[in-house]
Amino acid sequence: MTKIINPTDHLDSLEAQSIYIFREAFNKIQNMAMLWSFGKDSNVMIHLARKAFFGKVPFPLIHCDTELEFDEVYAFRDKYKKEWEIDFISEICPPLDTTDASLPHSARIAARKTGGLKNIIKKHGFNGIVTGIRRDEEGTRAKERYFSPRDVEGAWDVKDQPPEFWDQFNTDFPVGTHIRIHPLLHWTELDVWLYIKRENIPIVPLYYAKKYDMFEGRDFGGKLMRFRSLGEKGITWPLESPADTIDKIIAELRVTKVSERSGRPMGADEDESSFERLRAAGYM
Repeated sequence: MTKIINPTDHLDSLEAQSIYIFREAFNKIQNMAMLWSFGKDSNVMIHLARKAFFGKVPFPLIHCDTELEFDEVYAFRDKYKKEWEIDFISEICPPLDTTDASLPHSARIAARKTGGLKNIIKKHGFNGIVTGIRRDEEGTRAKERYFSPRDVEGAWDVKDQPPEFWDQFNTDFPVGTHIRIHPLLHWTELDVWLYIKRENIPIVPLYYAKKYDMFEGRDFGGKLMRFRSLGEKGITWPLESPADTIDKIIAELRVTKVSERSGRPMGADEDESSFERLRAAGYM
């Protein structure tokens, strides 16, 4: 039975729902793992999983490594996989020439991660993968479910998703079905930052504003910039912002009209159809 949650505290309600989803997934799905991108959403998921399972994540965390992460991201990974006692799986993604050449370049980088995830799922026999997607991030993700069935290749059929009314989640799938679990689906970007502040969750310092003169060939003229969303080198850029503390980030998000993924081509100036093609093929 779903626990009745007191709605007076928004963050407590969000937290309780996500913990419930984690526990349901772990109870019903054999051999599951969770993606770790080292971004704000991933770190919130780890925090929630540790709360759900009394201090330790009871399943492996996966990094599909394109070898294009920022240096600060790799440093964060190496520190916290030890500090949080993570059962960590990291493997190099297939090369660019294995991806669909008709996709834009940034989408091909994402397709490398899809190929890497498929290899890891096959190698370890994972039946379920937890991801940190949120409905407010991008139009295609708004169509997702908390428990999303996929085929053995991870392909997603947006027209064949189970209903999830009144927090009744379908966890009874046919043998051979691959499941993606999305504990943060009901959160917003602002919710994530409010929770990071309340729970004092570590994050990669690239999220905080600093002065950038040049960045990967782009002249920013010493402006204060920060990353809203972290992706790979060459396809992710900081956005102009004075927010160099969590409080300033929260204040900025309360009024901004700028998209969270504006610094990433797949979330900004590239055709959304590329993203949907990736999701249908098994992307996160």
